[in-house]
Amino acid sequence: MLLLGADEAGKGPVVGSMFVAGLVVEEDRLFDLAGWGVKDSKQLSPAKRESLARKISAITSDQYILEVKPQVIDELRAVMTMNEIMVRSFSRVLSRLHADLAMLDAADVDAERFADRVKAASKTGMVVQAEHKADQHHTIVSAASILAKVSRDASMKELEAAMNCKIGSGYPHDQITLDFLCRWVRENRDLPSCARHSWATAQRIKASFI
Repeated sequence: MLLLGADEAGKGPVVGSMFVAGLVVEEDRLFDLAGWGVKDSKQLSPAKRESLARKISAITSDQYILEVKPQVIDELRAVMTMNEIMVRSFSRVLSRLHADLAMLDAADVDAERFADRVKAASKTGMVVQAEHKADQHHTIVSAASILAKVSRDASMKELEAAMNCKIGSGYPHDQITLDFLCRWVRENRDLPSCARHSWATAQRIKASFI
């Protein structure tokens, strides 16, 4: 049986893209994932995540990683809720892949509703299930969380290199990120394109300097 796991990284940051990763593996490959120590990406060091991501990619039947850029998130938030954006993003990933069963990390307070909406939006014939904290309870979703997190981390490193400054994790609780935004707005009188302008944190910082 083919199993699909999907998870996101970067839903909440004020800076940087969100990534939704989906991968498909044969059911018996779950033993490989477990043997390698695959688990929720938040419980792994960056080096371990990168090592596991290479191993995971080598055994997938198929995979797809969607990047949703800050500008796209801002544009979509003008016409829909963040929950609807998550449904749209997960459904795009599922529409690119095929398996017998898809397990999602629920991005809605109602996990069953999230699964139903993603299934409908993706027009897939797969059985689609979603659970809260699925990245902690299902190895296939843990693997997806690793691919998504490694993709986001790489994106943030590329962004720092391109802008030649420290940006930090991109999350609103990160002082390095907040200092970056404050410095940028103070010097440029506007938020950088890599920021999610619709986030309350970004709006607050912008208002304090302009």
